[in-house]
Amino acid sequence: MRIGVEEEFHILQLESGLLVPRADAVLRRLRRHTFTTELHQSTVESNSRVHATLAGLYADLARTRRRLDAAASSLGLAVVAAGTAPLAPAASGHPTAGARYRHMVEEYRQVADEQLICGAQIHVDIPDRDTAVGVMCAVSPWLPVLLALSASSPFWQGADTGYASWRTLLWQRWPTAGPVGCFPSAADYDAVVSDLVRTGVISDPGMIYYDVRPSAHLRTLELRICDACPRAETVVLVAGLFRALVTEAIELRASGAAVCDGRHEWLRGASWRAARSGLEGALVDPRTHQEAPAAEVVRGLLARLRPALEAHSDWQTVLDLTEAALADGSAAERMRRKAREEDLLACTDLLIAETRGERRHRRPAPVTRRRVTRSATGAAGSGAPEVLGS
Repeated sequence: MRIGVEEEFHILQLESGLLVPRADAVLRRLRRHTFTTELHQSTVESNSRVHATLAGLYADLARTRRRLDAAASSLGLAVVAAGTAPLAPAASGHPTAGARYRHMVEEYRQVADEQLICGAQIHVDIPDRDTAVGVMCAVSPWLPVLLALSASSPFWQGADTGYASWRTLLWQRWPTAGPVGCFPSAADYDAVVSDLVRTGVISDPGMIYYDVRPSAHLRTLELRICDACPRAETVVLVAGLFRALVTEAIELRASGAAVCDGRHEWLRGASWRAARSGLEGALVDPRTHQEAPAAEVVRGLLARLRPALEAHSDWQTVLDLTEAALADGSAAERMRRKAREEDLLACTDLLIAETRGERRHRRPAPVTRRRVTRSATGAAGSGAPEVLGS
């Protein structure tokens, strides 16, 4: 069962740490079948190849990040993989050209204007759409745990939001974002999507932003709940866990066992709890629907998935990555520590370094930099192709 990843990156002006609308300039220095634009010109997306192993996926992500960093650096820019950029302004005012993006900006107004957020999407091979829809329901209770592992957006417009993933709160303003319901079949799911398009709530199936969904154009199940992750290792950890969740659900479904009780009304609250706490507080344990320490819930998921992880030879890798994540804390907590020690520009430097693959923080370049304060921020698959599409 193969996996692939789409990663979104903020484009920053190196000296100030502010978002800049330079995606087209960066993309001119890259191969467009691997990299593409997003709604705003301050964001670029990468599409990995598909991989059978986590080691192969990690090597791909690391290579892609190096190429993207080199392209940005040649323009005096930097790229950051995080849910939000610490010094993001209120709105960029620079949507990417094209009829689809123009419609989104005109129709959704401030929701689209403030879509200055980045996520990581994981694709896992799936046999067919009926299986995808059934598995989607089965894995949903555990997705807030994956969000907590990825949380990397505590700051918004230069202020600490109090959340580990403020991106989640911004993202859930879209009409089709958040937890997905249960559907008897792919036909039922597709009928709901068609209804949403027909009513004008969304303009096309690509605007289904559920936490997990069958891909609109690939034979994969796509995880969409996670923040972009500064460390590629975190992306690999989430990918390994998600593949194991899908594997377990497929096996249970094939055995005729019940894979879901159909009760998802608690999931939005669980997602909010994960966005608020990250790995540093309590989560809602899907086994009990009760509050429990994040480390306990994460290790419970790991124990549950051990057979599926071992089937893919992923157990030791995922175990090591999990324990490292729990020991180091979420990206949100690492960012807060750096901001407390220095300031938000140093926090941005940390994100740049981690996105580059540097395990210890160093300033990205020996330049004289203008220090930016909070007040300054307002101014300024089976059948799947070799490279994933957006």
